[in-house]
Amino acid sequence: MTDHKFKSGFVTGLAAEAALLEPYNVSCRAGGGGVTGAHDAAVMLCNLGVTALISFGLAGGLDPSLAPGTILRPRGVSSAGSRFAADPELLDVFGGANCETVLAGERVVCSAAEKSCLFTASGASAVDLESGVVARVATNAGLPFAVLRAIADPAWVSLPDIVENALDSTGRIRVGMILRYAIRSPRNVSALVALGRSATVARRNLREALKRCDWKRLRMD
Repeated sequence: MTDHKFKSGFVTGLAAEAALLEPYNVSCRAGGGGVTGAHDAAVMLCNLGVTALISFGLAGGLDPSLAPGTILRPRGVSSAGSRFAADPELLDVFGGANCETVLAGERVVCSAAEKSCLFTASGASAVDLESGVVARVATNAGLPFAVLRAIADPAWVSLPDIVENALDSTGRIRVGMILRYAIRSPRNVSALVALGRSATVARRNLREALKRCDWKRLRMD
């Protein structure tokens, strides 16, 4: 395998995910936790002249064997009946593939029952909102892509419905909305706390995964 260098552009959903990349001097855009925002972020990075796109951040688990914080480097992305293959050389920069597929979501998948159905239908390890967009934009632009994700909510966990609208357009958490929701629905506070703990583990593991990347090949200073 050649020692190819990539001028990389990272697409995230959350601003907190993008913050993990700040020490590494790479281009990054947060899509705000939606498909449209992710598409705009990926296109913007292409317009800036990146030579590779990476979908980075948290994911919802579909495979019930995978615990919170599990790092995923899939060989491909399943999106609307199509499968997009990640670039093997770009994956190698992150440590190589360690699972087969992640699923492109159109919205946040909240219920454990729906996660189970998606796993049965697709066999994908996880689902997120950015990877499918990144795969399509990269393919249309003739660029390699890869995915580096960590499971925040495992397959057996159902999310409170507030999660679907918890982010603003910049990918920042609407703290006021979350607090009002907690006051109105105190029975769901424990679920929010558990999600926060799992997300913390996922971000910690992503931070460690970034430390192991071959950064000399991921940026062209």
